[in-house]
Amino acid sequence: MLQDIGLFGGLDDETLAVLSRELTTEHVEAGDTIIAEGDERQVMFVVIVGELEVVKEGKHGDVRVAMFGPGDWFGEMSILDVQPRSATVRAVAPTMLISITTEDVDRIFYRRDVRSYALFIMNIARELSRRLRVADGILAQFMTNVTESYAPKSS
Repeated sequence: MLQDIGLFGGLDDETLAVLSRELTTEHVEAGDTIIAEGDERQVMFVVIVGELEVVKEGKHGDVRVAMFGPGDWFGEMSILDVQPRSATVRAVAPTMLISITTEDVDRIFYRRDVRSYALFIMNIARELSRRLRVADGILAQFMTNVTESYAPKSS
């Protein structure tokens, strides 16, 4: 099952076997918070089954900014840096997750096989790049709409 998840793309069968033996699974119910904005835990999650929403605190309440489903992963920024969480992630359906801590990354990837570590980090980087491109497109469209709405009309 792990070989079909992009995060683990390119990893050899031995590494996938180690991951399936050593990583922890978690079951959460609809409404459960997995990550709270501002949290400082260094753990990421892979969605095996279920659906989650990503929300940011806004002036008038929470705003949904993304959805995750099977095969997606989130929380990877906490593996790469030590900043507080930038958003809250909640289950909207019963969900099964795999958790990966910084200690797991060090033990299973870095200390065991640097090639696997590099592939794992590159897979994270590719997804972050994809998400940044999507965010850039959304921001560009928003700015275009605002500019068109408030710019003086030429006669």
